[in-house]
Amino acid sequence: MSLMITDECINCDVCEPECPNSAISQGDEVYMVDSSKCTECVGHFDEPQCMQVCPVDCILKDPAHEESPDALMAKFNQLNPG
Repeated sequence: MSLMITDECINCDVCEPECPNSAISQGDEVYMVDSSKCTECVGHFDEPQCMQVCPVDCILKDPAHEESPDALMAKFNQLNPG
């Protein structure tokens, strides 16, 4: 499952540089997560780094993009060949 950023985002800019897959970018009003790049940090870290640094806890699992741990690892391998 990829993550999503809710409209409670305060645009503090701390999550974007923490994403190892460059899945987070500035949206029109709040930061956005590209579900095709988000692996919940699987393959990089034990926990999603953006969730760890978010001061308002506005980053949640996106129910519209459910993925198993195996699917997240496969996505990691696709994004990081070799």
